Amino acid sequence: MASTNDIKNGTVLKLDGNLWNVIEFQHVKPGKGGAFVRTKLRNVLSGKVVDKTFNAGAKVETATVDRRDYQYLYKDGEDFVFMDNDTYDQITIPGPIVGNAANFMLEGQQATVAMNEGNPLYLELPASVVLEITYTEPGLQGDRSSAGTKPATVETGYEIQVPLFLEQGVKVKVDTRSGDYLGRVS
Repeated sequence: MASTNDIKNGTVLKLDGNLWNVIEFQHVKPGKGGAFVRTKLRNVLSGKVVDKTFNAGAKVETATVDRRDYQYLYKDGEDFVFMDNDTYDQITIPGPIVGNAANFMLEGQQATVAMNEGNPLYLELPASVVLEITYTEPGLQGDRSSAGTKPATVETGYEIQVPLFLEQGVKVKVDTRSGDYLGRVS
């Protein structure tokens, strides 16, 4: 048990049998009445975001979340197999927990897996990854980056929008949170 004074971004709280990740928090001391803590919480499993207010000094139950680096090995049906970089133990993470991160994962890539009591909660990828374009329509001579975009399929099978001048075989940097093209990598 911890008090509301211990709440920080990234803290995982156990409320009503669910795990909630603190996205934002604000300690408020109004001129009249008692102080309170206003929080924005994300459900670790469903991703639902809610606002919750706690009285200052109230007791809240925190959950122990172990974040460790894993290496992505391969996809096994709907599940994904990862290896612990320290112990070389392999774990299988169900597809729904991996979610959209699957669009940006290549075999051998590093990822951070958050675990609670041996159960995987969610997966964190680096902010951007480098992927190769495997298919895109050919660009025309004179096309420049300010002219517009076209769809391109990267090596994971995910489709992104890239500038018209990019061609097949080019490596590009992609934002893992939004799927946006960030630039060409030489």
